[in-house]
Amino acid sequence: MRLVQTQEQKQEQRQRLTQQQMLQVRLLEMPLAEFEQNVKAEIDDNPALEPVANDSDGYEEAPSTLDSEEEEEDFEKRSEEEERSDELDMVLQNMMSDDEMPVASGMYARMNQNAESEEITYGDQTSFYDKLKEQMGELELTDHQRDIMEYVIGSLENDGLLHKKIDDIVDELAIYHNINTTEKEVTEILEEIQEFDPAGIGARSLKECLLLQLDRKQGTPIRILLREILDKHYDDFISKRWDKIAQDMDLSEDDVTELRKEMKKLNPKPGASLGEAVGRNLQQITPDFIVDTADDGTVTFSITRGRVPELYVSESFTDLVRRYQNNASNLNRSEKEALVYSKEKIDRAQGFIDAVKQRQHTLYVTMRAIIDIQKKYFQEGDEGDLKPMILKDIADRTGLDISTVSRVCNQKYAQTRWGTFRLRHFFSDSIKTETGEELSTRKLKTVLKDIINGEDKKKPLGDEALSNEMKRRGYPIARRTVSKYREQMGIPIARMRKQ
Repeated sequence: MRLVQTQEQKQEQRQRLTQQQMLQVRLLEMPLAEFEQNVKAEIDDNPALEPVANDSDGYEEAPSTLDSEEEEEDFEKRSEEEERSDELDMVLQNMMSDDEMPVASGMYARMNQNAESEEITYGDQTSFYDKLKEQMGELELTDHQRDIMEYVIGSLENDGLLHKKIDDIVDELAIYHNINTTEKEVTEILEEIQEFDPAGIGARSLKECLLLQLDRKQGTPIRILLREILDKHYDDFISKRWDKIAQDMDLSEDDVTELRKEMKKLNPKPGASLGEAVGRNLQQITPDFIVDTADDGTVTFSITRGRVPELYVSESFTDLVRRYQNNASNLNRSEKEALVYSKEKIDRAQGFIDAVKQRQHTLYVTMRAIIDIQKKYFQEGDEGDLKPMILKDIADRTGLDISTVSRVCNQKYAQTRWGTFRLRHFFSDSIKTETGEELSTRKLKTVLKDIINGEDKKKPLGDEALSNEMKRRGYPIARRTVSKYREQMGIPIARMRKQ
């Protein structure tokens, strides 16, 4: 057998998604709670993207009235960044150096605390210790490594930092748990933990905690400067000697203002923030749509915006770009870099705003099409009224791609007069009966279940008898179809139903 090399030319057509299309797809898939978090993260990350500030916040598109408790919660969320800044200030005031940070006994000792200390637990009883152990489960570790990592996680304080020394942990593992290890191995395992979420977890000092968070963020000029301050001017930083930092680094007042603004986004206590996230995420389902049915049968709906504000591109950034562009021929190198940076942030902000608007539009046309087809169900609430409807039906009505409709319906919920359901609940396949009539499988299953529920349990109906009863009620389906639907609903055969 002889091997022969040949060269051939082939033309093929491939479709690749642009970055903007990928962003639109990603936002479209998100349920409301995740979408809120994503918008907040983008606002924090992109200084050119700003929320519209007004008295009512504009956070809820569906009509609703907030009670005082909800208003207080909104205020607390809006002031989270200021609170984080105050917390960092407090940490800085209470320390002279990393070596003077208080040494605590860690989470293992806190497990036996009294009920009074447990009042600080967030959400349900899931602690950030449990959340870190969940992330540990995603790693490929030996039993030996797993035992060490579990002990290190258990040694973290409530703020998420490790105040114990590595050599103390080595000694404790050997003495109390009969686990022999080295400082090098414990340090490597700690570095694995520092890759967990949230950023900054497992740090051994405030400085390391802040640096870990900066490492996770995109390296903008301001963040690069802030990292240099933490690396080279940390003593001045913790003493809040910004005038000396500005003098040593030749910074302007505007630079210092931006640096302090960026500093507010860092969290000195990542463990506390993770506990806060656990409590907020373990809430009831937030519907993405509110469907209202009036007494006269009129069906209307609105899209729940939650705490997502209106967004706009920062005027200060656009003014800066306009000013630089009008004087483009006289710009020095740093001004040109500032122009490129500002334009990049503006383009990203505008792209994000467009993606949010596209998400709202896609949600709107999809829900409108679902209501148009299933209007009788939304009026009466009877599942038997759900018409045969598949993704293609919605795609044909809206002009959207089937995959887009699928993304909208996967993790979205609608609150109706009859309950809160996944959008998938309103879809149903269809079959053609022996007479050629097209019927919804949901309707057929509902009727079949009603027949079985009403049968004489001393003499339950077999599949053939069920098929005949279905025909008598106007739903002519074969015995094998009855068997299939009965099994799908988890209903046993007649012999097993006999009482």
